[in-house]
Amino acid sequence: MTSPASIPIRRALLSVSDKTGLIEFATRLAAAKIELLSTGGTASLLRDAGLNVTDVAEVTGFPEIMGGRVKTLHPKIHGGLLARRDLDDHVAAMSAQGIEGIDLLVVNLYPFEETLRQTRDRQALVEKIDIGGPAMLRAAAKNHDFLTVLCDPADYASVADAIDKNGGTELELRQRLAAKTFARTAAYDSAISGWMASSFGEELPEITSTAGRKIIDLRYG
Repeated sequence: MTSPASIPIRRALLSVSDKTGLIEFATRLAAAKIELLSTGGTASLLRDAGLNVTDVAEVTGFPEIMGGRVKTLHPKIHGGLLARRDLDDHVAAMSAQGIEGIDLLVVNLYPFEETLRQTRDRQALVEKIDIGGPAMLRAAAKNHDFLTVLCDPADYASVADAIDKNGGTELELRQRLAAKTFARTAAYDSAISGWMASSFGEELPEITSTAGRKIIDLRYG
């Protein structure tokens, strides 16, 4: 399959812990006539800023439950993220199940690493392990041929600029953002598994992983 070069963005799902730059970005999306879907505190923040937002619960027909532990883990969300728009059976399944495509996913994760730097309280840390966020990020990154995924507020401007210029995003940008997303979820899981291994008395676990972040570009090497 040849990946579509430019994908228009008409519908976006935003669900973030780090609200940095969110209102400005969402305002630019709304100005481009993009439908905004959201959850919980993110939806409240956007509404308070005067933006029109549809709750994910309205899309799924299922309320957030268990203190927000279950809200986006639903076929109408993941079907909208994972459907290949070039396959007739995928398109037919979407139509049959009332699933609408999601063109842009904006998600950042519960602050597990930040919480780990502040406390070793087991229950506090467990509650900062994000489940729905990584699932959506991985789904969107896998299907980057057909949608754009954002896991870092630092990339909001480049996507907003692309939308203003072209009404959507080019494949090269989507590929870069997908790779960054998988790196982010890998680092997140590495932090969680490392904490669990050290906390539960496993000095040398059978499987280990490490993750780092680039600080500066070096002139040599």
